[in-house]
Amino acid sequence: MPLTNTQRRYLRGLTHNLKPVVTVADKGLSENVRTEIEQALEHHELIKVKVRAERDQRTEWISQITQDFRAELVHQIGQVACYYRRHPKKPKIALPA
Repeated sequence: MPLTNTQRRYLRGLTHNLKPVVTVADKGLSENVRTEIEQALEHHELIKVKVRAERDQRTEWISQITQDFRAELVHQIGQVACYYRRHPKKPKIALPA
């Protein structure tokens, strides 16, 4: 389910106080990094990921995370991307309509 502009704005406000929980660096989207992203999305719903690479590689990894984990990209600033994926059974974040 794609986010509306209102929901995206609301989530963007929530991301200001978050610290990056996962860092994607030289080894890219390795199995360990994928496991960490999956666990973080499952537990927190809204996460920050630091992606340390050149611009083209960063863009590729960010879109790959969005596709592979069925997460919504809330926003991206420089090397930091924020993702949201609603928990199917116990949602923690109540999105505005």
